[in-house]
Amino acid sequence: MLAAFNDRQWLWLSAGFYFAGFLLGTWSLVRRGRPSGVLVYALIAVGYGLQLVGLGLRGKAVGGCPLGNTFELFQFTAWSAISLYLVIGVAFRSSVLGYFTASLAASLTFLSLAIPAWDSGRRLRLFGHNPWIELHAALALFSYGVFALLALTSLMLLLRHFSLKSKNLGGLFSFLPSMVDLDQIGLRLLSTGVVLLAASLAVGANYWLRDPASASIGKLIITVAVWLAASMALILRLRGRLLAKRFAWTGLLLFAAALLSLWPIDSSRQALTVPSAPATVPARP
Repeated sequence: MLAAFNDRQWLWLSAGFYFAGFLLGTWSLVRRGRPSGVLVYALIAVGYGLQLVGLGLRGKAVGGCPLGNTFELFQFTAWSAISLYLVIGVAFRSSVLGYFTASLAASLTFLSLAIPAWDSGRRLRLFGHNPWIELHAALALFSYGVFALLALTSLMLLLRHFSLKSKNLGGLFSFLPSMVDLDQIGLRLLSTGVVLLAASLAVGANYWLRDPASASIGKLIITVAVWLAASMALILRLRGRLLAKRFAWTGLLLFAAALLSLWPIDSSRQALTVPSAPATVPARP
């Protein structure tokens, strides 16, 4: 039966597992006073595998990395954030991060699936046969996934700050890492995001300088603006001028800016658009 599923059905299953991880984490917090780290991690891992299958089918159908519309951009951003979490989640040793990651993944995937207009058209061979342009786009979206995880650690830092200020160290707050640990993790994530986005821009600029018509100037300006904002935040943090709450709020704003930039970036694409359920691809539910 699973073999007959189309890409969106696989992605619905994935979103369901992410949501199950969020519900399990919430139930564990309410009933037991602590998040269930191992089970939530397992549900996220299963959801990740299902999402990978769905994105793989979509990539095969469109002939490249599935980054051709808003739906695909949101899905790929969620997938990037989960990829990073699954790598560092064990080392992080915080079940609270898994709970927040499940919440973020469920929100992004369900939101993209629930708005049909975001997936109203698929673009075939969006990057032609140029793997470097495809790498440029994938690196940019993966950096947005890094910013998503930065936003989660920033939220945790704000919660830890609130717990210390209000002298409430029990319940959920007792499982939060220290402010020093969260600050260092946030710094590493911000640095990683800046480097990945810089690499993406370097690859894209190489082709844009050769052929200015190959990329939208509006898309380039927006991406550079996000990178400049992140770079400035990194410089201020390294100089000790962006700390604690201000650093946390900056992390949240950077991810919000990255998400908002997806719409103008998507609308600026000059690519072939086809119906989202071509004859060779099973119709979505």
